[in-house]
Amino acid sequence: MTGLFCFRPSRLRLGWRRDRLSLPARSRFALSLLSAGLLAGQGIEANTPAHADGVSPPTAPPVSNDMAAVLGVARPLTFAPLVKKVGPAVVNIAVTRDINPSSSKRLHVLPDVKGTPLERRFRERLRRHGEEMLGAGSGFIIDPSGIIVTNNHVVGDASNITVSLANGHELPARVMGVDDLTDIAVIKVESLTPLPYVKWGESRQVQVGDWIMAAGNPFGLGSSITAGIVSARGRDIGASPFDDFLQLDAPINPGNSGGPTFNMQGEVIAINTAIVSPTGGSVGIGFSIPSEIVIPVVEALRTSGHIERGWLGVTLEDEEGQDGARVVDADKGGAAQLAGLRKNDFIITVGSEHVENARTLIRIIAATKPGTTLPLTVRRKAVVLQMQVSVGTRPVEDDRDGDDQ
Repeated sequence: MTGLFCFRPSRLRLGWRRDRLSLPARSRFALSLLSAGLLAGQGIEANTPAHADGVSPPTAPPVSNDMAAVLGVARPLTFAPLVKKVGPAVVNIAVTRDINPSSSKRLHVLPDVKGTPLERRFRERLRRHGEEMLGAGSGFIIDPSGIIVTNNHVVGDASNITVSLANGHELPARVMGVDDLTDIAVIKVESLTPLPYVKWGESRQVQVGDWIMAAGNPFGLGSSITAGIVSARGRDIGASPFDDFLQLDAPINPGNSGGPTFNMQGEVIAINTAIVSPTGGSVGIGFSIPSEIVIPVVEALRTSGHIERGWLGVTLEDEEGQDGARVVDADKGGAAQLAGLRKNDFIITVGSEHVENARTLIRIIAATKPGTTLPLTVRRKAVVLQMQVSVGTRPVEDDRDGDDQ
């Protein structure tokens, strides 16, 4: 998908869903899915020019070893070695559908490309291949057999998926599995030879201020690199109950969706997914899904093609000044009702985990395997109760609004 999209959190339902809004006015900030490749590297060393009279300007005082450690003076002067190491495993993804060559129907052009020098190139290519492009994005190979990770919003509605490798070869791909709740997808290409691939890194070790590098297919231009730092951790943008994004200042644009964020060891520590922008382009605020969330989802999609998530069958809400999640309603015959939960009960712990609010409870239950029995601590008026709940299975599609679980 392309263009601007907003995430609007509805009331938390343990299940959750993402609502995509219409295109906002250019003057308003919008959360944009990046569905059209990745970040441009910044070397950062320049010669200091002399003044016009030939006198050199004052130079900065030398930096001590201790200060160098604090200020990170040992920053990379170039990202080139890292690009050479991981670049071949980053791919561009095009989602198309076949059209009738004799049709006079006007070809669809991606909004991200319209009005740019790329528009003519896109039109010529689409006519030559008899296809209409629905979207473009990025991905990365995690196994030499051709297994690729990307965002669900890049390929979720695809009929034809074409993967362009770094060497220019194009291969058709099939979807192995998608997870709408975390916006993660796994696709596969078939290759006669082993493909270059990258390894996962540990996102839990990533600190605010760490250098990162990202790669992808911005605006359909093809492979591109950008660099920056981690600006913040744990961002909740209302996309799903699993929101725990890394915020990056490296430029990310439409088309970067599904592309990798690398640490300085060349390990993937996140997947680029969304930006905040008044125009649709980068303003230095991007969001990536950390690898600690991505890895288990990818493994499940590789093995079974889907993910079963836990479900209580309750509508929840927060109450100001109160820890826990208040039960607004319980589905008849649902896991919560069968466990004895009632309206206005406050769920304050699940197992050994403290429930701060409704979103915390949603995350805990949704990440629990259906059929698991969990102990609950519940406050009912002035009484604290201990209960056991057998977690149900989240419906494949739940269209009810609200903070439901």
